[in-house]
Formats: sequence, structure tokens, C-alpha cells
Amino acid sequence: MNQPKQRRNRTLFPSCHFSAFVIGTCLCLILNARSFAEVPQWNKFQNGGQFEGPDQMPTEWSPERNISWTAAIPGYGQSSPIISDNQIVVTSTSGDNKDDYHVISYALDSGKKNWQIDVKNPTPYKNSPMVSRAAPSALAIKDGYVAFFEGGSLIGISTSGEKQWERDLVQEYGPIEARHGLASSLESDGNRVFVWVERSEDPYVLAIDPTSGETLWKSAGVGATSWGSPRMVPVDGGSHLVCSAIGKIIGLDPETGDRLWEFDGISNNSSNTPTPVRPGQFLIGASEGRGQNSSGNAAASNGLIQLTQQEDGTWEAAFQWQAEKATSSFGSPVVAGETVAIVNRAGVLYRLDLETGKQLSVNRTNAGGVWATPIVVGQNIFLFGYKGVTSVISLEDNKEIAENRCWIDDNKEGESPAFGGGSVLYAAAVAGNQWIIRSGDKLYSIQNE
Repeated sequence: MNQPKQRRNRTLFPSCHFSAFVIGTCLCLILNARSFAEVPQWNKFQNGGQFEGPDQMPTEWSPERNISWTAAIPGYGQSSPIISDNQIVVTSTSGDNKDDYHVISYALDSGKKNWQIDVKNPTPYKNSPMVSRAAPSALAIKDGYVAFFEGGSLIGISTSGEKQWERDLVQEYGPIEARHGLASSLESDGNRVFVWVERSEDPYVLAIDPTSGETLWKSAGVGATSWGSPRMVPVDGGSHLVCSAIGKIIGLDPETGDRLWEFDGISNNSSNTPTPVRPGQFLIGASEGRGQNSSGNAAASNGLIQLTQQEDGTWEAAFQWQAEKATSSFGSPVVAGETVAIVNRAGVLYRLDLETGKQLSVNRTNAGGVWATPIVVGQNIFLFGYKGVTSVISLEDNKEIAENRCWIDDNKEGESPAFGGGSVLYAAAVAGNQWIIRSGDKLYSIQNE
């Protein structure tokens, strides 16, 4: 079975090596009109829902092998690295009350710091692992970057590191109070940048001009707790901006902010970001929640959702299929060949048939709890455990072919990393044939020998 070929037919987005024609058709995901072969890019959170890397990616590494460079990150941050213009951009915060926010650029080939932007937090709040710490991921735009922080700072930065504009959303729209803080990353359709502030009262979604930072429209948010991010989901004739929060998913018109549909046949969907599959379809995940002994109804909230336009022009959302046992954690479900891969909070990997949702396999992996969304590379899927273990699973026979670490595990057997400490693996990104892995206070570059 030629799985990479089938994946290109089944999923909306092709692999990193694609033609200029496909780049043009996927402009909503690729803000710079340049080939991936010229400039490796991972230009926003979860790469816009494209979770694939080239077949030449490293499958084995350790502190003594295949780590080409490391780079210290000032302060601490939980956001994903963004890769564009041959540089890696991350965000972080420092100070007892998250007094300062940082946007830092590193050279992709060496890890050398290119530039750093520091911004005073307009609404300081105790720096604690119980609340988000620079959790929203930045976004690459045509000529620079946009960064957002849970304290309300929204910043436009040039490719060379000059601040272009700055806004204080708390000053404009009031306090951002949310359970455990704000985690929603930025999204874009190429013309607009979307900022989702799902706070406890009067939540909202903004569309802004990436060049000036000016508001293009402002709409009501979902009205429920969420630590997921908005996602552009293509449909026939356009795209919808989809936001998922506990018990409800909504679709907005990205041009006007008008609410196009609501779906409430779901629960426990607090952390996952929708994953586009093909026009009018996306995957969604939900957790069973802490303290519950079985997946129960949570599994039924993991599945494939279909968007259908009615004869009167309105839209409806409904499950195409629902999982029987599979539940997610913080990582979103992904497409892996002809299957859907879902990883629960214990590192158990479920694979379901993409068309029907039928469970095909279930395997406990050595990754343990997974906070980052898995990434598919050729015939393998990579599971990035938050304790630092990356398990590589063969999609052909579901066997674990490698168990990798970037740092030495200093914890005693059975212990987890210090809660909120630096040695937590938050995210991984693809840069050509290079892995970029981010912990709370460090970047790791992994390349084949």
C-alpha cells in the first residue's frame, strides 16, 4: 500500500514537498508565496492543521546523538515554535507576575539569537504553573510576525525584529479572565489574523489587519471554557473559522465575523483544536476528564464532523461518525494515511478508519502523557510525550520502533517533571528535514547524522 500517496488523496493538505500550483491553491495556509523547498515553514500553531513531515526526518535521537544545537529561551513559555524566513520564533514570559513578555528569533541553521522584542505586561498576574504562561503561539505573516499574550498584548513585528505596531486588548475591551488563563493561538486566512479571547464574561473574536493591527471586525465568542485555538476549515466555495469550547462548536464567516452555524452535540472538548480533513469536514477531540474511570460519553465526542449547506444557504454541522472508545488529551486527532490517530492522556494510541470511525488498533506507547499534537512522517507517527519521551510508531504494524529523548531524565522512577518546570516537552515543529522541539525554556534542533 502506497500510504503517502493515499494520504495526499485523503487529506486536504499535501506534504511539504509540493508543486507551485498546490502552493497557490493552499494560500490560506501559506502566507508567504515561496516553495517549502526554498524556505522551510511551520508558520502557525499546528501548521494550520497539516501534520506531516518529509520521509527523511530523523527517527532516532538522544542527548548524545543527532542534536545539532540547543538554544536557551529567556523566561518560560508554553507556545509552539513558528518557523519562517529561515528563523524560529518563540514567545515566553518572565518575572514574578509575568511582568515581561518576550518574542525571540533564532537562526534555523545554528540556533543563534537573531533578535528579541520585550514588552511590559499591561496586566501582571502571578507567574504560576496553574495559569497559562505565554501559551498562545505566534503567527508568521507575509513580512513578519504577529504575537499575542494572555495579558492582552498584541504585537506586529517585522522579519528583522522591529516592532511595527502594538495593542493592549485589556485597555480596549476589558480584563481577560479565564480559568487557568488564555491559551488560544493566532490563526489567519492570509488576509486577516484572528484573535480569539474566550474569557469568562463577554468573550470575543477579532479579525485584524496584519499590517496595521487595526480591527476589521469583532464578534461574540463561544461562551464556554476553551484552551483550544481557532482553525480555518475549508468548505465548498470558501472557508469557515471554527472555534471549539466545552459543549459547543461555532463556525464564523472569516470575512464578516457572522456566525454561520452552532453545534452542541458534544462535551469535554476543552483542549483540542479542529483538524481539517477535506472541504466541509474536520476532526474534533475530547477528553474523558480527570477522575473518571471510563471514557463513556467522552469517546462519542471524538470524531469526524461534516458541514453541510442547506437549500436555503444556511449551514449545519453533524457528526459523520463518533469514536467508540478513543479519547484525546491536549493533542488533537490527526489523519495518518487512511486512518485517524488519537492519543489519550496516558499515551494510548488509537487508530480508527477515516471513513467510518471503526477502531482498527489500540496500543499503549512509551510516550506517556502527550500534550503536543502528533506528527506523521511517511510510514511513521511521532508522539511527543510531555515528560520528554518521543515514541515513533510504525503505521504499517503499529509497533514502536524508537524511543527518543532530548535531555537526560533526572526524575526518579515514576516521577513526573516538576510541575511547570523547564523539562516539559510542549511542542514540535518541522523545518525541512529538521525537528525543532520546544521545552519551557529551551529549543532543540534534531537532524540526521
